[in-house]
Amino acid sequence: MNFIDTLWAYVLVFLLAAAPFFEAYGVIPLALIAGLSPLPVIILGLAGNIFTVYLVIVFINKIKEWRKKKKGDDEEKAPTKRTIRAQKLWNKYGLPGLAMIGPLVVGSHLTAFMSLTFGGTKRKTAYWMTASIVIWSITFAILIHFGIDLLGFENRNYFD
Repeated sequence: MNFIDTLWAYVLVFLLAAAPFFEAYGVIPLALIAGLSPLPVIILGLAGNIFTVYLVIVFINKIKEWRKKKKGDDEEKAPTKRTIRAQKLWNKYGLPGLAMIGPLVVGSHLTAFMSLTFGGTKRKTAYWMTASIVIWSITFAILIHFGIDLLGFENRNYFD
């Protein structure tokens, strides 16, 4: 793979990790399986995911206003299954529980939004979401590393 292709692969890691529902913990293992270098992949994946989660946290009020305007003031819809599940997690485990479990169920961006909606502060939500994203991303990277090792794929580069 030449320099430009490699550069684009790393840019893609950042962009996909930043996109809701792709998440760093999903993109990092795929990039490692593809043969990209672990350290830049982990750093870029975490940076992309955490950056956009912070955007949700910082602009939560604008997002709520936009959603309210989009849905209309008069309509009071029943909560979705995701919202009910998140509310149960919040009631049982609080912000730490929702932040740690939520990204695996609904993604980190929606988890951050729900955490703030249910009463979490911006600062604590940022801390817990950062911890969650880092923990899950590193966990999946380690699992993929050992999974590749156990299967004998450690020297395969799927982009060549």
